Amino acid sequence: MITRTQTFASLLVAVVLFLCINIIAGGTLTAQRLDLTQNRLYTLSDGSKHILGKLDEPISLRFYYSAKQFAAVPEFQNYGKRVRDLLQEYVNAAHGKLKLQVIEPEPFSDAEDQAVGYGIQQLPINATGEVGYLGLVGTNTTDDEAPIAFLNPEHADALEYDITKLIYNLAHPKKRTVGVISDLPILGGAQDPRGNTAPAWASLNQLKEFFDVKSLARDVAVIDDSTDTLLIVHPKNLPKKTLYAIDQFVLRGGKALVFVDPLAEEDRPEPDPRNPMVMPKTDSSLEPLFKAWGVEFATDKVVGDAEAAVRVNFNSARGPDEVQYIPWLMLHGDRINHDDFITSHLRGVNVGSAGFLEAAKGATTQLVPLLTTGPHSGLLERESIVIVRDPNALLESFKADRSKLTVAARLSGPAGTAFPDGPPPADPAADTSTTKPVALPEPLKTAKNGINVIVVADTDILADRFWVRMERFLGMQVPNPFANNADFLVNAVDNLGGNDDLISLRSRGEFARPFEVVEGIKREAEGQFRDREKTLQAKLRETETKLKGLRQGPDSNGEALLTPEQRKEMELFRKEQLATRKELRTVQHDLGRNIEQLGTWLKVINIGLVPALLALLALGAGLFRQRRAL
Repeated sequence: MITRTQTFASLLVAVVLFLCINIIAGGTLTAQRLDLTQNRLYTLSDGSKHILGKLDEPISLRFYYSAKQFAAVPEFQNYGKRVRDLLQEYVNAAHGKLKLQVIEPEPFSDAEDQAVGYGIQQLPINATGEVGYLGLVGTNTTDDEAPIAFLNPEHADALEYDITKLIYNLAHPKKRTVGVISDLPILGGAQDPRGNTAPAWASLNQLKEFFDVKSLARDVAVIDDSTDTLLIVHPKNLPKKTLYAIDQFVLRGGKALVFVDPLAEEDRPEPDPRNPMVMPKTDSSLEPLFKAWGVEFATDKVVGDAEAAVRVNFNSARGPDEVQYIPWLMLHGDRINHDDFITSHLRGVNVGSAGFLEAAKGATTQLVPLLTTGPHSGLLERESIVIVRDPNALLESFKADRSKLTVAARLSGPAGTAFPDGPPPADPAADTSTTKPVALPEPLKTAKNGINVIVVADTDILADRFWVRMERFLGMQVPNPFANNADFLVNAVDNLGGNDDLISLRSRGEFARPFEVVEGIKREAEGQFRDREKTLQAKLRETETKLKGLRQGPDSNGEALLTPEQRKEMELFRKEQLATRKELRTVQHDLGRNIEQLGTWLKVINIGLVPALLALLALGAGLFRQRRAL
């Protein structure tokens, strides 16, 4: 027979064992974790693990996290814990090559001075001037620094990408090289008739801030491995040997960013004096390579989207007017792919007379749209844009019979060569190079690990007038962007310039997940109260109108001249007005109170009810066992 003393002793032993197990587990099993989140937010992707596994030298990470100060800001506090846990996963996967310091910068401390020195952003917490820090700094053995000034909870889907990119850049600190082949003066240097040298386009100047940009000859025979990323803009009738060089560069694992156009508005060629009536060529394509890469591009079609059309000033027969110009589009909202790191945080990108891309039939590559038109889109003939000068006429003739036309896309996956017979034979007529012939590497028939190429069906996206205004400030020209065109260029080159593991990373899903059922209940409750509120508001407006009518009626000249019946009626209206206002305030108060009560009940259920049920279950099990023993 089990006595009460034995039962109490058993419970005491169970509590002691529970505490011991937790102490031992906390000291020995800290690296053992189980990620049960739906999107596996705390589990590193294979790409991150591969990059960590290839680290040759140690990298140090300093995570500045004001845990105490953020007690008043739960969003930052919870996100900081998530970042800390994820960084620990990085340490575990790096096998000693990654060192982590979690630093809490106290106000007016050396740690705070250090955080400010690294450029970590100060986050205001309250009106008294108290600030906190939520940033990351990485350093390598050569004292290179790479900070993330603010780990923004709103960008939680890109957290792993940002951390892995920081580590990768510290492991490979050399500035990456971008080779440029272009038939547009994007790098500047061209001279006008007055002898003035044209500056580089602002988008390319922004690119130069992050990369080593070098110009390649349009008849280059070999693109060597010193070029990390190839930028091709408006390639018009490139020599076959250049096409072959691009083909082999991509098949060897080189990354390419290609801008083609059915109507490059920044291309202004001189008319052929022998055929002055023939329209100069302003389109461009890489058709032989596109075919091998599994993408189709029409050089005679321009996309239109009335809902995204830019409004321009136009002098019509009725005088100056602001009208929609259907070939110029501002792509925003769901026209931007927010699941790809290149475009995930862009707000708007402007394009001018852009074309569209499609996956070719039987393509082995995957085409992922980055920029698209909207659901009510259509196509315009290229010649009609040049001939028809009236934006209103273009809009009236436009037919929205297409949907989601792809303007920019990422191509990845297996692909073959566009030159299955090997290097093309030399063409003395087309070859204007004065350099000596170079030995070509062994030709590749297929991509070793698949290709990684981004194609954009517009070149005007890079032109200054489509995204930036240059303003003078202290004697200098300062760019003032009104669209994210240059950000798109830099993001694309940055993403492509990394290795395939870094490119493979995608958004990991949302960290903050709302209670959908609760939100639904709140919306339903709000709807009911809002309906009642609207009814009362209408009743109040009707009462006030009646009162106003009595004061300003044809038979009255002010309230002093009202008849007794009118005074009585006005008094009733005033009482009704006061009652309605009181009821309206009650409704508004009830809305807030009911939502607050809903939150309170949820807290009670989560904090009190579940543990209480578990306790009752344990007590019941104990009583059942005691009765069986009797």
